[in-house]
Amino acid sequence: MSQPDSSPIALPLHGAHNPSSTGAGTTPGSFANAAQVGGPLTFSSPDTPGMPAPSDKTAWDFMPPDWTFVHGRWTPPEGFEPRTQLEFARLGQITPQMKRVAEREKHLTAEQVRDEVAAGRMIIPANRVHLQHKLDPMAIGRASLTKVNANMGASPVSSGTADEVEKLRWAERWGADTVMDLSTGGDLDATRAAILAASNVPIGTVPIYSMIIGRKIEDLTLDVILETLRHQAQQGVDYFTIHAGVARAHLPLIRDRLIGIVSRGGSLLAKWMLTHKAENPMYTHFEAICDIMREYDVSFSLGDGLRPGGLADATDAAQLGELQRLGELTERAWRKGVQVMVEGPGHVPFDQIEYNMKLQRRLCHGAPFYVLGPLVTDVFPGYDHITSAIGATAAGFHGASMLCYVTPKEHLGLPKQEDVKQGCIAYKIAAHASDVALGIPGARDWDDDLTRARAALNWEKHFELAFDGEFARALHDEDLSVDTDFCAMCGHDWCSVRISKEIVEFGSGKDPEFVRERVAKSPGLTAQQQATLEQRGYLSPEEIHQLAQQTKGVVVAPGKDKADCHSDYVDPDAAKRLQTEKLVQVGRKPGTSATPSA
Repeated sequence: MSQPDSSPIALPLHGAHNPSSTGAGTTPGSFANAAQVGGPLTFSSPDTPGMPAPSDKTAWDFMPPDWTFVHGRWTPPEGFEPRTQLEFARLGQITPQMKRVAEREKHLTAEQVRDEVAAGRMIIPANRVHLQHKLDPMAIGRASLTKVNANMGASPVSSGTADEVEKLRWAERWGADTVMDLSTGGDLDATRAAILAASNVPIGTVPIYSMIIGRKIEDLTLDVILETLRHQAQQGVDYFTIHAGVARAHLPLIRDRLIGIVSRGGSLLAKWMLTHKAENPMYTHFEAICDIMREYDVSFSLGDGLRPGGLADATDAAQLGELQRLGELTERAWRKGVQVMVEGPGHVPFDQIEYNMKLQRRLCHGAPFYVLGPLVTDVFPGYDHITSAIGATAAGFHGASMLCYVTPKEHLGLPKQEDVKQGCIAYKIAAHASDVALGIPGARDWDDDLTRARAALNWEKHFELAFDGEFARALHDEDLSVDTDFCAMCGHDWCSVRISKEIVEFGSGKDPEFVRERVAKSPGLTAQQQATLEQRGYLSPEEIHQLAQQTKGVVVAPGKDKADCHSDYVDPDAAKRLQTEKLVQVGRKPGTSATPSA
């Protein structure tokens, strides 16, 4: 019999940072590439064979024609006054917004933020008007943490200004880094103004929606386009989605698609081009659009009007043709001093995501990529926040800088407050998972702390560190409304975490900052927790409303304030008996076995 190979297993380490600040634990760390802040591979995944190489150009290669390169530096013309974060960065200046970004991005210095903005690999969407309100400046780019956008907006059949402001607050509460107001109904102007006045995060819009209110798309003129853009810029909008990449030449490529053009802006402009037999006015008059955006420092979000609406149309000639034009438009915007990010596809099979991310990296010279999902399957309506978060995690790892959330209402209707929460959480998961995988310094510290709390069976610290601690607490208290050194999944005798903690030779559960000071008893499920659990659909409302006190009645004897199921107070046999005879019976149908299944 051959002997087992005892030689060390070679690991695919490429030099990425350990995402833990202290190198905690025993994992070797990230398998991503070594970080190159200041280079094209800032934080990046190793390339699968056949992937496009990064561009060798940056925004420095697309300077305004009236700037001159003298003595190793670019010099603007006489009397030039910088208006945008990109222009300040080109002059070597660090703005207050860059300093604030560095405060929020602990792994970056203000100088690194400035240099990434100057290279076009990072944007700080901060309209000069919005900065006078509550805006807290943030950054989107590969050197920064992966960001999440939440879409909202009133429609002709649902919601209104007050509802949208409330959804804005809800999105901020659940971690949205930016919010897009996509209103197409109600008082669009009042809704936009209210959102901008209330928001702490950058606000984006798709101005063409407002351009066609009260008129047909065929009647859209240059005056209407520029007037609308100027008005929204004056209101304080931080970034505009402009579908200037949709070309008349692309439209024949849509003919055999299963689901045509799914972008509202893309479909409207396609109809305009076919009616007028002319090129896209957003493309023809792009420099005039840039001039308005530069004045207020509104960033471009170059729209993907030909993004695929189903897996069958992904990575097709129309989508890639538009992406090539978006690369050209990126160069033109940089020459005008305007910040740029580029929007990406919505439905892409998992195997094609890396290619899409890295093709954009090449064609658009590293400009931040902002992607919707992508959804990796089409057959789970109602659960598309999950199908898309899977794709979003891959997108973040392979090149996206911001992920546009998808809610359970995607393809079905306008998201309500709970849908916004579910979309935000799904995408915070995707963004955080990407950051850990990329080896961004400190990205895993939060995870390590929660692991320490879990190892110490410190439930209070566990809930405190959880992203949604109230929900985590509700799920725990659904089965055990007391603080135990085990959970209801394993029970006392089978709890591997408790056993590991008790083994003297192991460090597990012994971090002094996470060891429990005392055993706590839950106050029982709150009304909000009860409502949350009702929505899960696993128990009837009657069972849930009785759950907290029912559990207490089982595990806490009358006249006592300590739970007999806790091993600090009873011997193991007693704890085991309580588990098998009482605890597992909570919510159990009469006549079924009390023995937990394997």
